[in-house]
This record gives sequence, C-alpha cells and structure tokens, in this order.
Amino acid sequence: MARRMTPVDTVGETEIADARRWLKLNGIGTQMMETLTLGTFLTAFALQLGASNLFIGLLAAAPYLANFGQLAGVYLVETVRNRRLVAIVAGLCSRPLLLVLPFAALIHDTRIGLTMIFFIILVRYCIGAMLGVAWNSMVRDLIPEDQRGQFFGGRMRVMMAIGMVAGLAAGAFVDKWPSFTPFDEKWAYACLFVVAGLCGTAALWPLSRVAEPRMAPAVEPPRLAQILKKPFQDVNFRNLMLFLASWNFAVNLAAPFFTVHMFQRLDLNVFTVTALATTSQLANIAVLSVVGRLTDRFSSKSVMAVSAPLFLLCIFAWVFTTRPNDLSTTLVLLGCIHVATGIATAGVTIASTTIAMRLAPSEHATAYLTANGLLSSLSAGIAPVIGGLTADFFIDKRISLVVHWHSALKDVAIETLKIEHWDFFFVLAGLFGVYALHRLSKVVEQGSVSERVVIGEFLAETRRNIQNVSPIAGLRQLTEWPFAMLQRRLLDPRRRKARGHHTADTPD
Repeated sequence: MARRMTPVDTVGETEIADARRWLKLNGIGTQMMETLTLGTFLTAFALQLGASNLFIGLLAAAPYLANFGQLAGVYLVETVRNRRLVAIVAGLCSRPLLLVLPFAALIHDTRIGLTMIFFIILVRYCIGAMLGVAWNSMVRDLIPEDQRGQFFGGRMRVMMAIGMVAGLAAGAFVDKWPSFTPFDEKWAYACLFVVAGLCGTAALWPLSRVAEPRMAPAVEPPRLAQILKKPFQDVNFRNLMLFLASWNFAVNLAAPFFTVHMFQRLDLNVFTVTALATTSQLANIAVLSVVGRLTDRFSSKSVMAVSAPLFLLCIFAWVFTTRPNDLSTTLVLLGCIHVATGIATAGVTIASTTIAMRLAPSEHATAYLTANGLLSSLSAGIAPVIGGLTADFFIDKRISLVVHWHSALKDVAIETLKIEHWDFFFVLAGLFGVYALHRLSKVVEQGSVSERVVIGEFLAETRRNIQNVSPIAGLRQLTEWPFAMLQRRLLDPRRRKARGHHTADTPD
C-alpha cells in the first residue's frame, strides 16, 4: 500500500489512460454524495426543521466559506509533497461526517438541530477543501493540457448522468415516503444522507489507484504567505481571479434560493423540483462533449464569453416564473429555463476550471489555484449570506411596470413586469453578472477568438451530433435546417474572411 501511494518520476500513456478511468469512478461516488447532500435535499431538510431565510443563506455559504481549509491544504501539499495521500486522508476525515447528519432529526429543539447541521457541513467541507487542493494540483500535472477539456467534459458527463438518476430516485423516494411508512418525512432525508456518506467515502478507493507524478523538489521550506503572494503579483491571473470572484458572487446571490422559490412561492413538490434539476442535467450532458472540444480547440475565455451571458439571461428569466396563472405554463417556462441553464452551466464549469489551470504556471500551480479558489469561495460564501439577511426586507416590497392604454372607449392597464421578494435577487444577480463579464474582458488567454466563432462552431458540432444519432433522412434534414440557417447568419462570407485573420492576441 505504501509503495502504491508513492509518487512516480514519469507517467506514461498507459498510466494516464488508467488514471482517467479511476478518476471517473471517483467522480461517480463524489457526485452521488453531492447530489444527495447539497442543493434540493439539504434545503428541503432544513425547511422541514423550520429554517429561516438567513439559515438557508448560511447553509448555502458554508461549503464556500469552508474552502479556507485550502490554506492548510496548500501547506500540507507543499510539506508532504504527496498529493494523493493528502487527498485520501482528508477524505477519510471529512466524508464520514455526513453519517452524523441524520441525528439532527432526533433533536427536539430545532434550533440545536439546525446548528448541528450547519457545523457538520462547515467542518466536512473545511477538511474536504484540503482534498480539493491536492486533487486539483495532481490532476493538473497528470492530464496533458490539450486533453483537459475533453477529460473534464467526459468525466462531468458521467457524473451528471449518475447525479440525474440518483436525484430522480431520491426525489421519488421522499415524495412516496408517507405512503409506506408512518415516520415523519425528515427521516427520508436522513436515509439519503447515510447513502451520501457511504458513497463519498467509497469514492476514495479509486482515487488511491491513480498514479501521481512526483512534484518538483522544493527549493526552500514553504512559507504560506509567500506561497499565496505570487498569484496576486501576476497581473493577468489577478484579473482572472477578480472575474471569477465577481462571477461567483453574482451566481450565488440568486442560485441558493431557486429551490426555496420553487418550494414556497410556486408550491412544487420534491419530485417536481428534482425532475426540473434532471432536465437541466440532461441538457448539460448533451453539450458537455461539444463544449470540451471547443475549449481545447479555441480557449476557455472564448467559451466563457458565450456561456456566461446565457447563464445570466436564465437567472433573469426566473422573474417571470410567477407570471403564468396555471401550473402547466409555469412548468413549461421552468423547463425552458432549466434546459438553457444546463447548456450554459456546461460551458461555465469547464471554462472556469480549465482557464485557471491554463494560466497558472506549472512551478506555482498549487499556490495559484488555491488563491483563486479562496477568493472565489469568499465571494460565493458572502453572497447567499447577504441574500438571507436581506430576504425578509424584500418580502413585502414590490416594483411593477404597468402599460396604460387610454382611448375614448376604453382605459386599459397591463402589468408587464412585476418584481417582488426573490425577484429582486434575480435582477441584482444579473447586474453583478454584467460587471463580471466586464472583468472577463481584461483577461488575456492565448487562442481567444470572438463569440461568433464559438457559437458558429457550437452549432456545427451540434448539427454533426444530430446527424450521427438520426438515421432517418427527413428527420435529419428537419433538425439540420435551423442550425445551418444560424451558421450562415453568424458566419457570412465577410465574417468567415475576418475569422481567418484572428490571432492569439485578438481581443473578444
């Protein structure tokens, strides 16, 4: 065991191929853990125990604020210089803590139970952050740069598929719980947390099978302040960190409250909320491979410049989810939002992961990635706390945009837009997101091209995928037509000619 955990001097193609398979298995167990713990089920469990808006915000912030455990992770990685060992030990100390979560349901005083949940999540992710530091640094050295987009795309596709099935099954399990047991619904969530803890712990075994490249010898004893100072002295990487920090603030100002919005304002059940999340994951899976190839072919910044605006439009669209008067129309609108969000998330996730790895110099990769993670986590952690603190202030506030039509025969007033309660956070998140896109324009990455080129290539890739899966000629022509039309519109002869003159330094 000790020999197998020792880093190796050289890693060949065989070891890399084996590592890709083991890392996918590791991702499956991790995804099961995250699906059954965070998001819908943890929020629903907290609401069952009477959680306030502030507590929901704190609960959403806990995994991000816990990322300050990365500081200890950096020190351990630089001192021990065995990243796989650090990751596995951190995982064994953190993931079994999820098995303690069900005991919160036993406590009669819900305030104590909720406090217990918060601290378990905080400690679990604080120690888990050390795993993340070691994992990111090891995978960066293990997977060649020109393969990272496809690797992360393929791994995420498998993880999303598993998460989709697990989420649907868990949602159905919770909704059917009262029909086959006399116990309270909170015990259904307790069962899910037990499964999550077991899956997360089991995911550490395939990680132990991955070959780890040996780190370069340390020139001097590591000093934490000196290690973390370097990324902030790099102007381009500092611009990237500011972009990702502002982006994470914008997203997390609204995203943690989507579930609360659907439970409380739209009165949807757990299975419906989970099914909508599955719709988003299906769209995500459908485009992950395409996005991965585009990231490898062009640049992470180019993909982000297309995906991020779409994500912001999806956030703003939540303002209109209370407008339809019937449930079916609301569900159709929510379905469209979730599909578009899944597509946008694929690009944002892969691009934000790979761009940090690309711009971080190999000799200081751990420090750069950790500094970026800490700054992003801080902003992502502050946002939902602000949301939770101000939610009660906005609960009775409302802004309406009314269009009046006056004539001699009739006086008509039509309310075209209504913003109230959570809608304020959706609008504010969109505005902060626009500022984040401004920060992205200051990041320089080799190979960046214009958004039109990326969109054109995305449509071409999607059309080729449809051709591959559709054997019926008429159906293929029908589905090809809109993509071909959009391609011609986006890439007319003059634009195609201009595309040929793009260089690595051409600004977006």
